[in-house]
Amino acid sequence: MIPVFRAFLLALGGLSASASVVHAQSADFPSKPITIVVGYPAGGGPDIGARMLGEKLAARMGQPVIVENRPGVSGMIGASSVARAPADGYTLLFAPNTFLIAPHVLPKGTNVRLDVLEDFTPVVAPSKGAMVLVAHPSLGVRNAKELVALLKKQPGLAYATPGSGSPMHIAGELFKKSAGVDMLHVPYKGVAPAIADVLGGHVKITYASIGVVAQHVAAGRLVALGMAEKERSPLMPELPTLAEQGYPNTATGAWYGVFAPKGTPPAVVEKLNSEFNAALRLPDVAAKLKQQWEVPLGGSPEDLARMARAEYDNYGKIVKEFNISAD
Repeated sequence: MIPVFRAFLLALGGLSASASVVHAQSADFPSKPITIVVGYPAGGGPDIGARMLGEKLAARMGQPVIVENRPGVSGMIGASSVARAPADGYTLLFAPNTFLIAPHVLPKGTNVRLDVLEDFTPVVAPSKGAMVLVAHPSLGVRNAKELVALLKKQPGLAYATPGSGSPMHIAGELFKKSAGVDMLHVPYKGVAPAIADVLGGHVKITYASIGVVAQHVAAGRLVALGMAEKERSPLMPELPTLAEQGYPNTATGAWYGVFAPKGTPPAVVEKLNSEFNAALRLPDVAAKLKQQWEVPLGGSPEDLARMARAEYDNYGKIVKEFNISAD
């Protein structure tokens, strides 16, 4: 019994020592530069948001914050690199919610071994945008109801998206089911060519983030038909949701999340969450987000965890129901 008891005391001492080390590391955090990984090219929405908040974090925490772009496989290359990084809070992932769709739509042969829920620790959801259904003016419709009436007469009208398996593709399929209409999905290789063809009138309908189309709507080059969100966006409050117009279950949502590797100490996560939230409360951050057609979110790690779980489960069901896959 004595050797067993001694072993127990040694183990307990080891645990206490480990806890002390973790506590000390957390108390000193950060003591070196922090890297925020973005799984998309420089210049896009995720990159802009990461750099803006990274600059604020650097000023507040007294350490450089480096934004590293690792594009590829719908953001999964960058996400995988963060999942494999040390769980110490010094490597973070800044990702749009498409991060939670990709595992459902990527081809089975994709060489990415990643569990987007289990391999990460949620930190904070910095901001959200909005998805809008728009049409070329030549189509002659001003809202979703008029579009549905037209589609009843002319089934099979095409709608453009940045690619198969994209949130815009999913939004289109949800609308088709809710409205009981038929539209032809035309996938493009990215947002820019899809919007260009809609602006040119070659394809008459598309879904896009509000920041991509707002200037075109204001100039009359596109007509906003409805918001594909659960509620109206403060970015375009006059535009009703598709649900308000009689087409429920058509919301997709567009937001960003910050994640750390699984096993990151809670005290480090708490400190990062606190600093991100403080940065989001700065007036100039809110102003810059508005310029990017985003609104601040913030909240706790638990808030982001709930959002991520709900999004992952919801998109899993939708992708399976409509047999959606990426290009």
